[in-house]
Amino acid sequence: MIRIELENRSGLPVDEDAAAALSRHVLAGEGIEDGDLGIAFAAPDEMRALKAQHLGLDEPTDVLSFPLDGRDLLPEEVPRQLGDVVLCPQVVGEDWQGPLVHGLLHLLGYDHGRDMERRESELL
Repeated sequence: MIRIELENRSGLPVDEDAAAALSRHVLAGEGIEDGDLGIAFAAPDEMRALKAQHLGLDEPTDVLSFPLDGRDLLPEEVPRQLGDVVLCPQVVGEDWQGPLVHGLLHLLGYDHGRDMERRESELL
């Protein structure tokens, strides 16, 4: 079972149920049936600080991914920790679905390129 912890720190209303449903759809489509996932919606100043801290770029962004286990082989008794996806509603606007899929694919080891773009289109 996929366990999702959702947090909205953005100051804007977000459809948390839809975000959880889309996340489960993407993970199932990638063959991930069990694991823990964090999703946070953050304000632009927090996104800017996270991007500066982790990527060395002082600018806001739409989505950041912080992968943990990804697709690594784990002992059977160890729960999979997929990691966290952080989205900024003020940057992505109404179309948060694409950035969420993008962030989830990064958690699973995808890098930017044609394979990732193709997979994003298939999953949306």
